[in-house]
Amino acid sequence: MYLNKTFNANMTVKDMALEERPREKMFAQGEKSLSNAELLAIILRTGTKQKNVIDLANYIINKDSQGIRYLQDITIDELCEIDGVGLTKATMIKAALELGRRVASFKPNKYKVKNPWDIYKYYMDSLRYLKKEVFKVVLLNTKNEIITDVDVSVGTLNSSLVHPREVFIEAIKRSSNKIILIHNHPSGSIEPSVEDKNITKRLISCGEIIGIEVIDHIIIGDGKRIHVYVWIQKNDKRYGDRLRNS
Repeated sequence: MYLNKTFNANMTVKDMALEERPREKMFAQGEKSLSNAELLAIILRTGTKQKNVIDLANYIINKDSQGIRYLQDITIDELCEIDGVGLTKATMIKAALELGRRVASFKPNKYKVKNPWDIYKYYMDSLRYLKKEVFKVVLLNTKNEIITDVDVSVGTLNSSLVHPREVFIEAIKRSSNKIILIHNHPSGSIEPSVEDKNITKRLISCGEIIGIEVIDHIIIGDGKRIHVYVWIQKNDKRYGDRLRNS
């Protein structure tokens, strides 16, 4: 804690108690003990004459009302416009963010799906921040392992874009006997639209005809998920048994 405003304005990281410096704090207490600003400060390394590195990190994080999330979309050029952030620091920030994204979205060669939570964990980080709706079909083998996934539609969903032919053709080619539907809502809301429900019903019916089971349809929002079958169950008991509870 800083002693007063005058001291605060001129304090550098070297002036801080050793155990309060971000790098030393990480060594002693682990990375989870650090705030977002302290983690970013380690990447930045230095501040400016007006701001120490932690103040600069706080300024960057709070520059947008979204907080740390907006760093996902900020460009290198936009970072370079911030006083104290040149090309080197900007590229280091973007590189660290991209590495984190790749680690979070890493997919093992064989991934067995035991429940809807497994699918949510597998796809959440790759879908939650997308600016457009992406409708995916996840193909499973007889052991419930993911064979692959296919992007069927990019953009606002409607029945003309998500055609059963495009959904099931890869499943037939790959000898998949069951599929999971999944798409994101860029708004962050997980409330299914009327079109979401209609598409789900249509694909379930088509799957029954050709012998490929649609076992779930998951909508991913900002850190949340919902199963479209919850809504379908209320209005059509024929699909009630397919509901997968969270």
